[in-house]
Amino acid sequence: MAEAPTPISLADLRREIDRIDEAMHRLLMERGSIIDTLIAVKKTQASGSAFRPGREASMMRAMAARHGGLLPFDTVESIWRVIISTFTYVQAPYSVHADMSGGDAPMRDTARFHFGFTVPYVPHPNAAAVIDAVARSAGDLGVFRAEPGRGAGAWWTTLAGDGRPKIIARLPFVERPSHPAGLPVYVVSKPIEDAAVRDVVLFALGVERWREGLQQALTSLGATVESSAGDQGGLSLLVSMPGSVTLETVYGAMSGLDVGVFDIHEIGSHASRFRLDQSAEPPESQP
Repeated sequence: MAEAPTPISLADLRREIDRIDEAMHRLLMERGSIIDTLIAVKKTQASGSAFRPGREASMMRAMAARHGGLLPFDTVESIWRVIISTFTYVQAPYSVHADMSGGDAPMRDTARFHFGFTVPYVPHPNAAAVIDAVARSAGDLGVFRAEPGRGAGAWWTTLAGDGRPKIIARLPFVERPSHPAGLPVYVVSKPIEDAAVRDVVLFALGVERWREGLQQALTSLGATVESSAGDQGGLSLLVSMPGSVTLETVYGAMSGLDVGVFDIHEIGSHASRFRLDQSAEPPESQP
């Protein structure tokens, strides 16, 4: 007769938890030693932002795809965001400048969820002030609402021009209905062409007047008008387009339209939006 398996004791389970906790801590320290070597190789500590939005978006999506089990994904993502953002800060110290015009609590929650508590947090009265602060910095980031309220003005026009800050990400990287810090925000930094991800490209489009044909032309490009505001007697549009669209293509689509004089400037780009619907999560991953 086969012997009954020895029951697992509470003490055994606690030892296993302690073993796993110690292993995670040692792995974090090992990650730190690799970052120390990375700093020496890249010399980023004195050369500006080490933020790599394309890589981070890819990491977050991979994590969402493989996640399962009892632990809520909200917790997993928040832990990894703190790890990634803190190690990025160790590589090249930076601050996060935040637009408070829509209220302090949601913006502070968003910044702390995505960047942790080690990274300094600097509040500002509006998006324009955030952009100016980033422009004056060595490698800081700025965050402001992707869906601004009325009266925000055409802040995107201040991103136009060589050397000006540019949009490099749209947060959260993994969108879902119950995200604990789900306020949609743009992230701006000084230009990081070598690390930019161009799934979606953003343009500041200025026209003297709106005409029906303009919407049709934008639709033909796969474009979306994200926001609009009056600007110096005309109309300024914040427009997102697929990364494959070039300025030459835009000029071609706009040619012949009765919109008066127009100008267009690329003001940044970000990864395509990734949505994790709760209904699509495996049942065991629900709390």
